[in-house]
Amino acid sequence: MLVLAGEKFSCIKIIGRANFDSSVDFKALVSQLRQKGCDYFVLDLSECVLMDSTFLGVLAGFGLEMRHAQKDPCDQGIELFNANPRMVELLESLGVIHLFKLNQGPLPTPAGTEAKTLEPLNPSKEEVKRACLEAHRTLIQINPDNVSRFQEVTEFLADNPKKPKGNG
Repeated sequence: MLVLAGEKFSCIKIIGRANFDSSVDFKALVSQLRQKGCDYFVLDLSECVLMDSTFLGVLAGFGLEMRHAQKDPCDQGIELFNANPRMVELLESLGVIHLFKLNQGPLPTPAGTEAKTLEPLNPSKEEVKRACLEAHRTLIQINPDNVSRFQEVTEFLADNPKKPKGNG
């Protein structure tokens, strides 16, 4: 992930696969930028080849938060630039596309933005598991049609790994 950050605007370029591994870093980055006063986000997806359901769930949760926090929808929000047709189809089928503005074409970068390096957090397996569970629960919360898609995943992730196996 590459980041351009301004006072109220941030652009995050996602390169390669946006998956459960990168979802923890993405969520931490967005939280940090929001705490610093950023309330308009552009995600450049021109080089993003795939988004898994965990990353989509984190993204949808972020979209939901931004919608609830919006004072003026013209001043705040999330814009997805150059999402490929498969990503748009996934956002539609999961019932979360309404949380985002979609655009195609060259990416505008306002004056006053500066490049930021993103230091990976290297989350533990437990942090990744927690992020996966929360992301899938978010997708179910936003669209009840997602229960059939993710019920088994959420049950598996919520299962206590310390349970004894077998009869003894």
